[in-house]
Amino acid sequence: MMLAWLGALAIGLSLGLLGSGGSILTVPVLVYLLGEHPKLAIAESLLIVGGISLLGALPYALRGLVNWRSVLFFGLPGMAGTYLGAWLSRFFSGEVQLLVFAGVMLLAALFMARPPALKPQPGKRALWKVALEGTLVGALTGFVGVGGGFLIVPALVLLGGLPMHLAVGTSLFIIALKSFVGFYKYATLLPHYGLSVNWGLVLLFTLVGVLGGLLGGRLSLLVSQVRLRQGFALFLVVMGAYILVQNL
Repeated sequence: MMLAWLGALAIGLSLGLLGSGGSILTVPVLVYLLGEHPKLAIAESLLIVGGISLLGALPYALRGLVNWRSVLFFGLPGMAGTYLGAWLSRFFSGEVQLLVFAGVMLLAALFMARPPALKPQPGKRALWKVALEGTLVGALTGFVGVGGGFLIVPALVLLGGLPMHLAVGTSLFIIALKSFVGFYKYATLLPHYGLSVNWGLVLLFTLVGVLGGLLGGRLSLLVSQVRLRQGFALFLVVMGAYILVQNL
């Protein structure tokens, strides 16, 4: 139980300190610290990430900092993509999913170490590009159980033309929607593997993750964001390499 508390706290702290990265810790914590089956860990990760993101999105929504047009054109295709990714997971082993997850960790490390220059592009954006990006990110979410905030925020700024403060709130809402859809599909698949959701663990991770996020938000005012991102990127590289070695 102590490992569960520490894992949930680490996820929340990373969200509060960096604004992203919490979801990408959830699956490794559940698999390698708590010994869960990869498919169960991915399913529970979606529910945990969805809960934390929804609770995080509510203050933004109440302040009018959610762009509902982007939720429509990015989020709804993302929900369809997430359902598709979760459906496709039935054709692959948990080990293959973890290999893909390791690749996502390395990609996230790149975004953490060298974040793109996020400046909204002038001119009208092609809605099909926004919808396609939403679908692809959603498929990734459904297949490996990450929220994809490190991809969604740049997409909303660069493709959707949103200012950063709007992109963050909108991203949280989109992540919540996608995650719940993905979990719904996994919930229908888990019985085929003889697995069931540990609801107590999910609730613990969600609540402690939210509290950790609040604490991390306070701590973020005291430490260098650049150093934090670089350190977290290094951790993701090490963890991604470990997962690759374990599953190849």
